[in-house]
Amino acid sequence: MSSLEWFSHRPLGGGIFWIQERYYESGNRANIWLVRGSEQDVVIDAGLGLRSLPDYLRASGLLAPAEGAGPRPLLAVATHVHFDHSGGLQHFEEVAVHSAEAAALLQGDNYEAVTWLSDREVVRPPWPGWSARQFRVPPIRPSRLLREGDVINLGDRQLTVMHMPGHSRGSICLHDKDRKILFSGDVVYDGSMIDWLPYSRISDYLVSCQRLMELVNRGHVEKVLPGHFNMFGAERLYQLASDYISQAGICHKISTCAMRSIVSIALRVANSGITS
Repeated sequence: MSSLEWFSHRPLGGGIFWIQERYYESGNRANIWLVRGSEQDVVIDAGLGLRSLPDYLRASGLLAPAEGAGPRPLLAVATHVHFDHSGGLQHFEEVAVHSAEAAALLQGDNYEAVTWLSDREVVRPPWPGWSARQFRVPPIRPSRLLREGDVINLGDRQLTVMHMPGHSRGSICLHDKDRKILFSGDVVYDGSMIDWLPYSRISDYLVSCQRLMELVNRGHVEKVLPGHFNMFGAERLYQLASDYISQAGICHKISTCAMRSIVSIALRVANSGITS
């Protein structure tokens, strides 16, 4: 299967494209965002990596330069290193990730990447004989380590890094302040927030949710482009963040701790044969 078959895209206007892996039919299927700038293009998250995303971007004309201009640099930014967002980073020359998860990416740590893929989730194999048992996130050396407040300059637009741990220790959002757009990764999407993975932390998530609410209160966000599912606006962002805060009581913490222990054991067993 070619990259052109594996991916599909939808233009959203303003130099933003929504890209998905067509044959990865799972609630884990991550949204991929291409943001084009006057001096640099950025891909936010990279999917599983079963086919080359840069090949798709070039073949579909999404990286075509303006008339008379040369090609622009292309940077892949991982909002976090979970497998459904980071597997495709292997196909990019320039990769950025938060410093808290850089070691996991460099080591190909499939435990921290929460690598857990089944054959039934990939409804059309990317090549003959493919099996989910073969899948892993390969070791990747990041070319840029991100921290809170860093700015990714695209020329005519800037994306500010907001370190928002909770879902994972290196989770980030990217904030286009001028356009009031938040690329939220898995920090928040229109569904239940997952805080029971090995490096999740409820206390961090509470702080991150408070920051999300403050963005809305200050009028800094009007549109959220999340790591999964559909886009939504400021009112829904506030509701999702405030709901998490109100529900994170002692019963939630106890059940989450138990769930994390179970998941941690299962992940170590599942990845014992592929972890470097």
